[in-house]
Amino acid sequence: MANISVCAECFFTDLPFEQTVKRIADIGYKYIEFWHPEGTFNGTDIDFSQAKDVSTLNEVVKETGITYNDFAFGAWDGSIGGNATNSSDHGKWLQQGQKMLDFANAIDCPKGIILSGMTQSDLTVEQMNENLLTAFGKAAQMAEKAGVILVIEPLNSLVDHGGYYLDKTEEAVKIIRQINSLNLKLLFDVYHMQIMQGNILDFIEKNIDIIGHFHSAGVPGRAELFDTEINYPVIMKKIDELGYEGCFGLEYFPKLDDEESLKITLEYLG
Repeated sequence: MANISVCAECFFTDLPFEQTVKRIADIGYKYIEFWHPEGTFNGTDIDFSQAKDVSTLNEVVKETGITYNDFAFGAWDGSIGGNATNSSDHGKWLQQGQKMLDFANAIDCPKGIILSGMTQSDLTVEQMNENLLTAFGKAAQMAEKAGVILVIEPLNSLVDHGGYYLDKTEEAVKIIRQINSLNLKLLFDVYHMQIMQGNILDFIEKNIDIIGHFHSAGVPGRAELFDTEINYPVIMKKIDELGYEGCFGLEYFPKLDDEESLKITLEYLG
C-alpha cells in the first residue's frame, strides 16, 4: 500500500520549515518532501535567506520520526542548476546534481526530483531530447554510486509552468526505458498530467514498473484533492492493486485551514 507524503512547502508557510514538519507529523503523516535545500517557500516565492540546514533537518527526524522521501534537485525553469535541455548547462546541471545527491545522503533521503528545464528556442526537439538523454544518463550513473533514486517530473505548461520542456510523459518514458537504470524512474504528477494528457489510470497501469513517485492536487485549481474532477480514491485503489509501495505525494495549496485540510485529506485517501 502506498504511503502518503506531504510537500511541506505548501503548508504552514508562515512558520520556519522545521516547525512546519513538526505540525505535519503531529497530524499523523510519516513522510515529508520539499522543494529546494537552498531556500524555503514563504507562500509567494522561494526565500533564499531560509536555506535548509542538514543538522536541523536531522534533528527534526529524531524529534518526530518523520522520513524525508524526496526533494527537488533543481528549479523547473533552470534558475537553480540550469537546463538539462541545453548542453552548455550540463556542467553546472551535473555539479548541482552531485551536490544534491550529497545532501540527500546527509539527511537519509532516498529520492530526488530532476527536471528538464525550459524549451530552448534555438534547438530542435531532437537536439533537446538528445541533451536530456545525455544529462539524465550521466545523472543516473551518479545516482547509482550514491544509492539514490532519481525521478523525472513532467509538468504542465498550460497553467503553471509555461515554457517547461517535458510537459507530457511520452519522452520521459522513452528516456527512462532507454537508459534502463534502477536509479532512474518517473514522477507521475496526476495534477499536471490530467491537465496535459488525461487517461490517468491507463497510463499508470502500463507504466507502473517505472513510476517511482506520485504527486497530486485537485483539478482545476491545484487545491484539495476532494471535490474536483479527479477521483483520487480510485487512483489509490489502482496503484495498490498494481503493487506500488512507494509514496503518494500531496503537493497542493489548501483553500481550507492547513491543519483541517491535511486531516480531511488523510481521511479521504483512507
